[in-house]
Amino acid sequence: MMGRTIVIDPGRCIGCQACVSACRECDSHRGKSMIHLDYLDQGGSVASSPTVCMHCEDPVAPCAQVCPAEAILVTPDGVVHDADKSRCIGCGNCVNACPMGVPKIDLAAKLQFKCNLCYDRTSYGLAPMCATVCPTGSIFYGTLEELRTERPGVEVASTFDFDGSIISTGVAMVVPRGRPVDEPLPGGAGEHARVTGSPQPAGHLEPSADNVLGEPL
Repeated sequence: MMGRTIVIDPGRCIGCQACVSACRECDSHRGKSMIHLDYLDQGGSVASSPTVCMHCEDPVAPCAQVCPAEAILVTPDGVVHDADKSRCIGCGNCVNACPMGVPKIDLAAKLQFKCNLCYDRTSYGLAPMCATVCPTGSIFYGTLEELRTERPGVEVASTFDFDGSIISTGVAMVVPRGRPVDEPLPGGAGEHARVTGSPQPAGHLEPSADNVLGEPL
């Protein structure tokens, strides 16, 4: 997805949740937000970081690979779509396969939901809703050249290491200052960042009630 894409800069996030509200208003999301904030314990303070679908490229979309109904489409430009409601059986395989903890299951509808990069907007050259409302630029949408022009000296990574499993993604993340740019980032938002109350790296959440929308039947 080396064109216009999302770049996440956790250091700029102020936890205002404007992105969450805007995502909920996106026409294709049916009133549900496909983005959430992780809260990170940094030792002396708690910071926040937006979590969106990273649109995995290598291996290609683990969520799509494990879908028995072939309900998750990956477009030629690398966008990993949410499940086709005419095919999805709500099995939850995608939730378990995603290293970033992104997909959610609506138990009542037996249907998976996740970020699709606001494809109804980006396919027409418009920015995703989350990027248009972020007041600090924590969610940037554009080319890497545009990012580096706007923020001289910034470095980004789109390769992550989950306990030895290397994943390359279409969405990138700003590399913390002082960290080598040629090394994969630890799977999530940062080497020392941890989800509050959890030993898991940020962004690598085990399936839980937080991954589920709606009420069980």
